[in-house]
Amino acid sequence: MQSKRGQIVFDPKSLKYDEKGLIPCIAQDAETGDVLMVAWMNVEAVEKTLETKRVTYWSRSRQSFWIKGESSGHTQELVDLRVDCDRDCLLAMVNQEGPACHTNRRSCFYTSVTTGEEVELMKPMK
Repeated sequence: MQSKRGQIVFDPKSLKYDEKGLIPCIAQDAETGDVLMVAWMNVEAVEKTLETKRVTYWSRSRQSFWIKGESSGHTQELVDLRVDCDRDCLLAMVNQEGPACHTNRRSCFYTSVTTGEEVELMKPMK
């Protein structure tokens, strides 16, 4: 289906989900380009995210929706949601309030292993 502007209308059901109905979503800071975290979405989480502009994930451990920052205040406001070329991964470009990681770090990717040793790249935020 096409929109009035001639663009293809996006349908979250057209994405490629795994056998559990989930798709990975990378959260990236829209301003700095920093990769913040990776989490999972199902069809409803994608729909809720687009509808509310508050990034909503599916918690695999709790088996429930998880609106980022709902309890911590460390919210993610959606700036743009992008689909990769294979339609099996999403990129959420966000305005991140506070740390993105549950360890209180700006990013979940704070450990480098390139040298064969684990090197901590950032400390928890205060």
